[in-house]
Parts: sequence; C-alpha cells; structure tokens
Amino acid sequence: MAQERSGPLKGLRILEIAGLGPAPFCGMLLADLGADVVVVDRLAAGPEDLDLGKHAVCNRGKRSIAVDLKHQEGVETVLRLVESCDAMIEGMRPGVMERLGLGPDVCLARNPKLIYGRMTGWGQHGPLAQAAGHDLNYIALSGALWWSGQPGDAPMSPPSLVGDIGGGSLYLAVGLLAGIMNARATGRGQVVDAAIVDGSAHMLNLMLGLKSAGQMHNERGVSLLDGPHWYRTYRCADGKFISVGAVEPRFYKLLLEKIGLKDDPAFAKGHDPAQWPRLHEGFAELFLTRTRDEWCALLEGTDACFAPVLDLDEAARHPHLVERGVYSRIDGVLQANPAPRFSVTQPATPAAIPVRGQDSEAVLRDWCGM
Repeated sequence: MAQERSGPLKGLRILEIAGLGPAPFCGMLLADLGADVVVVDRLAAGPEDLDLGKHAVCNRGKRSIAVDLKHQEGVETVLRLVESCDAMIEGMRPGVMERLGLGPDVCLARNPKLIYGRMTGWGQHGPLAQAAGHDLNYIALSGALWWSGQPGDAPMSPPSLVGDIGGGSLYLAVGLLAGIMNARATGRGQVVDAAIVDGSAHMLNLMLGLKSAGQMHNERGVSLLDGPHWYRTYRCADGKFISVGAVEPRFYKLLLEKIGLKDDPAFAKGHDPAQWPRLHEGFAELFLTRTRDEWCALLEGTDACFAPVLDLDEAARHPHLVERGVYSRIDGVLQANPAPRFSVTQPATPAAIPVRGQDSEAVLRDWCGM
C-alpha cells in the first residue's frame, strides 16, 4: 500500500531522479502538498553525493527506490515507473539523461502524457549549457545578484535562496503543475526546461519596472530599495541586528516618531537621495544605543515596518512563527512546515526522511503491480 497522504496534490505521482540542489527541493515541495514522490537513488552513495541521512530534509515525505542505472535492467525499471507517473524531475547536466537511455524522447514514448521536468542552472541550450556552476554564478549572470548587499560592499546573496530555490525549484514546480493540467486536458505531455538563469531573471520584473520608471538604477546605493536609510539593516548595542523598511512616507513618519526623530529637520527630508548617506550614519549611531530586544519592545508590531534579524533557532522560537506553526522539529531536525496553507486540503505534518532504497518493493508493487 502506498503511504496515506493528504493535501491538494494527493493522488499525483512524481518520479524524481536523485540529485543535488534545487531538484530535490522541488520534489519535497510537491511531497509536502500531498504528491506521492518516488526518488530513484543509487544503490550506494557516490563520491560527490551529499549523504545527509536523517538530516536530508529535502527528502522528507518521499519514498526511495534504489536502482543501478548503469545496467539496462535498472533503466527498464525506471521506464516502468515512468509509465505510471504524472511527472518526472531530473537535475542532471544536459545530455546525461539521454546517455543513460532516459531522455525525454524515450520517456515520452513510454508515457505520452508525461511532464518531463529538467532542472539546470544555465538551461538546456546556450553557450554555457555544459559549464559547471552554482547558485551564485547563475544569479550573477542573470542580474539578480546586482542589488544584493550594502552599497560599497561586494554583492552578497543568501546562499541558494535567490537562485536554486527561488529561480529554480519554485519555477520547476509551477512548470510541472501547469504541464500536468495541460496534459490532463489535451492528453499530451511535454518537457519543462527550468533554468535558474531564466527564473531568477523573471523574478526581476518588479525591479525592471521600477528601473524603467527611474526608481532603480544601475549604480548601487542610490535606488529606492538599496540606498535609503529607511530600508536597511542596523547593528544594535548587543551586536545583534534589526531591519527597517519604512518605504511609504506615512510609515517613515511613524518610524521617526517612535525613535525620537520626528522634530529633526534633517530627517524630515528623508526621501531626498542626496541626504541618504548622512542620514544612514545618523540611524546607525542611534540604533547602536539600544539592544535588539529594546528596539523590538519599542517598534515590533507597529506600522514602522520593523523586524529583528533572527538566526534560524531564534526564528523558530519567535512568538509569531510559533503561533502560526511555521517551524517544527522532526526526529530532532529543525524544519519549516509545508507552505502555503489551504483551508480544506491542508497537508499533514511532513513524513519521515527515507533510508536509501527502503521502499523499492512497495513502489514497484504500488506503481507497477510487480
């Protein structure tokens, strides 16, 4: 029997070829929402595999089948699974799946309604398609890294969030679900080419609109969301950090009132870009006079657009996130619970992280009747 599942994707079957980075995250997201995700693992970990065991959060809720893809018998096993699934996820370098005998043409011949999802950094074609790379490289090229970081400093992005997850996993998930909807309507499957350079560039469209309107500039530190003193992070007296994002004038006015600067004529001109460097120094000096907790007591929960900068353990303990049940510990591992939320088909608590190959017999029985 297949695992009992709940969530809006209950009944959906996803086949994932084990890999690294954004492809497993995409599979986890679909499993979180109720899909039956089966991972095709190697018989044993390879030299470049990151074998995290119970810490492999991106494998939670999935089932694992161990297959040797170097032998035709293993390839044929995967093709039998292909016949029974709605979509497939692979994150290999272009051409690898074809050399294994599991390319799109072969798989679509076995299952014409299959949605074949391909996750790469550079995409399936183009001058860089065969080059190695990582999150940082992809978002550097797409332009998504440019505004990340403080003026004067080297651009720096949160590891793997903007590229691998934002521009990769999430776009692949949307592409797969859109493809499945189309296949159910037309009976025709297709290939989804999800490239991180494409997705991270697409995420820039809000910024591109602001740039066209003259609100964002190619020079860092002089634009609406990367230069003003009222959209920054600041160090506090205890060495911890806070964030302020009082973009709109009414929120900025309230922020000044709360921190005791409402009558300061210099800060009253806070939306003049020429004043931003000097006013940033003023904010930095002021926020250094109290601890993070003291600023939280004054500003958190108001319309001053404020939040403390928390590490992961602190975030899991924050009252707002605790009440919403954002984080939990499963088998001792801190994890974020499934998102988004649904009023009727809410997913259950994520299932356990499988051991390599533990579900081989069950998957072949459930999907293939073997």
